[in-house]
Amino acid sequence: MTSTGRFTLPSEENFAEKTKELAELWGADAIRNSDGTHLDESVLALGKKIYSAYFPTRAHNEWITLHMDETPQVYLLTGRVLAEADIVDVPLMDGFFEEQLKPNRDADPHKYWEVVDRTTNEVVDASLWTLDEDTDTVHVSGATPMHEYTVSFLAYIIWDPVEMYNHLTNGWGDKEHEIPFDIYHPATRKFVFDTFEQWLKDNPQVDVVRFTTFFYQFTLLFDQKQREKVVDWFGCACTVSPAALDDFEKEYGYRLRPEDFVDGGAYNSAWRVPRKAQRDWIDFLSGFVRANVKKLADMSHEAGKEAMMFLGDQWIGTEPYKDGFEDLGLDAVVGSIGDGTTTRMIADIPGVKYTEGRFLPYFFPDTFYEGNDPSIEGLDNWRKARRAILRSPISRMGYGGYLSLAAKFPKFVDTVTHIADEFRDIHDRTGGVAAEGELNVAILNSWGKMRSWMAFTVAHALPNKQTYSYYGILESLSGMRVNVRFISFDDVLEHGVADDIDVIINGGPVDTAFTGGDVWKNPKLTETLRAWVRGGGAFVGVGEPSSLARFQAGRFFQLADVLGVDEERYQTLSVDKYFPTVTPEHFITADVHVDPAAREAWEQAGYRIPLSGCGGGQGIKPLGGIDFGEPVANTFPVNEDVTLLRADGGQVQLAVNEYGKGRGVYISGLPYSAANARLLERILFWASHNEDKYTAYSSTNPECEVAVFPDAGQYCVINNTDRPQSTDVALPDGSVEHFDLDQSAIAWRNL
Repeated sequence: MTSTGRFTLPSEENFAEKTKELAELWGADAIRNSDGTHLDESVLALGKKIYSAYFPTRAHNEWITLHMDETPQVYLLTGRVLAEADIVDVPLMDGFFEEQLKPNRDADPHKYWEVVDRTTNEVVDASLWTLDEDTDTVHVSGATPMHEYTVSFLAYIIWDPVEMYNHLTNGWGDKEHEIPFDIYHPATRKFVFDTFEQWLKDNPQVDVVRFTTFFYQFTLLFDQKQREKVVDWFGCACTVSPAALDDFEKEYGYRLRPEDFVDGGAYNSAWRVPRKAQRDWIDFLSGFVRANVKKLADMSHEAGKEAMMFLGDQWIGTEPYKDGFEDLGLDAVVGSIGDGTTTRMIADIPGVKYTEGRFLPYFFPDTFYEGNDPSIEGLDNWRKARRAILRSPISRMGYGGYLSLAAKFPKFVDTVTHIADEFRDIHDRTGGVAAEGELNVAILNSWGKMRSWMAFTVAHALPNKQTYSYYGILESLSGMRVNVRFISFDDVLEHGVADDIDVIINGGPVDTAFTGGDVWKNPKLTETLRAWVRGGGAFVGVGEPSSLARFQAGRFFQLADVLGVDEERYQTLSVDKYFPTVTPEHFITADVHVDPAAREAWEQAGYRIPLSGCGGGQGIKPLGGIDFGEPVANTFPVNEDVTLLRADGGQVQLAVNEYGKGRGVYISGLPYSAANARLLERILFWASHNEDKYTAYSSTNPECEVAVFPDAGQYCVINNTDRPQSTDVALPDGSVEHFDLDQSAIAWRNL
């Protein structure tokens, strides 16, 4: 086992001796400074590779305070105000944090702002409203009583959102707020590059420039109570300026409206079906950002340093899966590891020499406080990441935050020692080569490859009620013995389905980027996918797959015939739906644990008499055993040839359907759990007619997974829990090997 290397350690001022001790203990070969800290000379003298966090567009208040009209800007949408007469006043800053945001009164509001009658969705003529700059209120005349009005206005971002978060979390008190600045303005752009050129000269000891930010923060807006108000990790809202808007019009031949940014209050969430204006702005912005990122990378290389991007803060415009990313000349990408999905998001990035994961917990006082045990989160984070690393290795690992906090927790120090050693051991054994995948699985949505491993996400690795039933698809796949790619509806329409794809998954709620929205009005899409499945392909739908909000041709799911399931949208209540008998035993559900008492009660209950309009055939009591997440109401089988595997409460949760030579599978939701990951794995093998491949190197215990490395001549079994587990692994020759694994353990065997 290699005892050192592949580890980046955070450090800070006045902590040299402990830094040296922990660097040796954790096998660190690189040291970096954290936000707001610098490395002591004695730390620099340790002979480690030195990373330095670099912020191109903040931490220079001496410049930006003289050019406050060159801070980044964002279009904000006010709250809706009800007109009770023909005059209505709309306050701009109600609900926004005035220490972060300030209305832009410098550019002509009547050119760049917009007042909208939200009842009719009509734009109010600019002659009918005025801005009171003293009170930041817009006065609207000629209003229609009982209509609601909003103002979309440009605002300066006057406190860097990430520094603000760190400031508030760590209680930095009266520390000066760092003001961000926008390089779209020539004077500020020159300042940024001149400053960086001087910094390179002044910091010869730095080996890796860790661009913690580039130029534009993802959408992160706070309210007057300092709470997050709008968060979209993929959002481009904080990228506008009058100059950029004018240049966009010259290049693209049309002018963007404020509504193209505020989007009725959705702020172009990644969940929204992308529109032309949104895609065009992303392309426009990316072209500008990438040209300047490449310049920074080239300057780093000329100074003999590596250029590394942090995928986390101001990464907007540098989408790593968007075509052309590899031309930037970046050497590496580092990102925060929140779970298996975010691990793959980093590990799969093409066009860089290496990738690095920043593991959790972050060394901040919200975790490292007296009475808490950070090692619990540390091991949990490692287990989630490890199953993904086996499928797509990252080259390096590390942590962030303030080392002095972590050093106060000996148990955590020991935990990191174990994690670092195990991480290096995996690399030594496998040569950094991914485990073998048995199937090729494609996730189909509007974004495709551009947002690989980013589907169903709002903020980094933070699920919520509306997303967790879908995000579990990615989390399950991140450590599964399959090869995963992301394809768009445009890909299918233009090129069909690639010959090597075994299974396509489409899932999410109706009218979102992930199910496609109006794209299903194009008959070529359904024609192509139907033909592919009938020819032997496999289509798995989750939630409201292939759905079209407008009732069309008697279907809500446009591929209901493939899936065998549709959803009642209160349009066909007069048409009876009859449920066939549920089949409790099937290849797909073979590993689903059902309590014997529940099974007996289910069988004794018999089947309900089919109910007119909403179906029947399900047991009086749920069979149980699967967590389907948030329910999808009123799903039903389209005919009685469909095989129902779960159908509780008058709707279908899990069904399979033969379709020509291919197969369709419907599942109502899939939150992440070991059991659900196993369920999805069995779905993929069954749907693709690969049941015969399933047994070899499978684990009898869903809490344990197997990864095979043919080139290294080894396989491993991992325990993904904090409890001891036992499992049997079936080998290709028909023999079985038993494993007793301690909590979080990994065991290796020769093939």
